[in-house]
Amino acid sequence: MYEERASRFDGATLWTLRVPEGSAHPVLPDGCMDLLWIGGRLLVAGPDTHAHVPDGVTGGRYAGIRFAPGTAPALLGVPAHELRDRRVGLADLWPSALVRDLTERVAEAPDPAAALEAIALRRAADTTPPDPLMRSVAAHLGEGRSVADTARSAGLGARRLHRRSLAAFGYGPKTLARILRLRRALALVRSGTPYAEAAVMAGCTDQAHLAREMRDLTGTTLTAHLRADP
Repeated sequence: MYEERASRFDGATLWTLRVPEGSAHPVLPDGCMDLLWIGGRLLVAGPDTHAHVPDGVTGGRYAGIRFAPGTAPALLGVPAHELRDRRVGLADLWPSALVRDLTERVAEAPDPAAALEAIALRRAADTTPPDPLMRSVAAHLGEGRSVADTARSAGLGARRLHRRSLAAFGYGPKTLARILRLRRALALVRSGTPYAEAAVMAGCTDQAHLAREMRDLTGTTLTAHLRADP
């Protein structure tokens, strides 16, 4: 069972997940990065370009704080593209002594997600804020605006936008736009909107276009995904 709630960290979401033993929970790309509590370890999930299925970890309880696109790199101190399609230990990014202390705190916390939130808030107080321009870029793409229009609004040329997007999001703006479009379509379908109508409303050409995007980005179909994860 998956549950989420808003975080005090700007734009972030706290979540918890219980997965039955003997099963795995695929994670679809969403343009975000997460700080995770899994199996007694603190991990960072980089931005995904395709559905991620945990390797060797099935069943159990998980907790995380999911950061909005463009937010986590400043907090973690690493460009997003270096973590693309990866799950890495927080100790690989931060001093090991600090991570040991943080691990003990989360392990002792009655609410691991809230403990992760506290880590993020403390870290944010000592780091440079995320680039507001790139957060604006993510917001524009999330609204369905084109990459060209977004670049003009940001006052950036195509190459500069692509370079800064790699650092902020882990991939170029076209990939982020595709991922966010798919998320819009999935949200519409879950709300009861018919597939064809959801495809057009989300920004796809038609239902066939949405089906191709679903297959390319997740490796499955809309029907199969909704059946497994309603």
